[in-house]
Amino acid sequence: MASSAVMRFTVADYVIFALLLIFSSVIGLFYALSGGRQRTTQEFLLAGRSMTFLPVALSLLATFQSAVAILGVPAEIYTFGTEYWFLGCSYFLGLLIPAHIFVPMFYRLKITSTYEYLELRFNKATRLCGTLTFIFQM
Repeated sequence: MASSAVMRFTVADYVIFALLLIFSSVIGLFYALSGGRQRTTQEFLLAGRSMTFLPVALSLLATFQSAVAILGVPAEIYTFGTEYWFLGCSYFLGLLIPAHIFVPMFYRLKITSTYEYLELRFNKATRLCGTLTFIFQM
């Protein structure tokens, strides 16, 4: 016989969830109000260009992978088999070119995004078209 029990939040679950939100808010408020080293946009977004490769690589990885992909890819592979690995291989090969050509060029130009490069190389209309294309693609 199958059980049709519905899982619900208990008081302990609500307390833990509220503490998580409060703790995260306190951390954000502390760093926002303490001033610290993040006085300019460059310091906030790029840490004054003083970070080593590991935190930068982990940050890029975290922004590249969505929570949906982290949860969905194992289910996709379990359901349909390992042909999904071909996509992973193409990502690996497709990231080698930007890592060795575009990232060093962006670093030398002191820009932080492809959109800045489009505006620098062409004009603001091209940057806007690139931005809109990415938004629709996502």
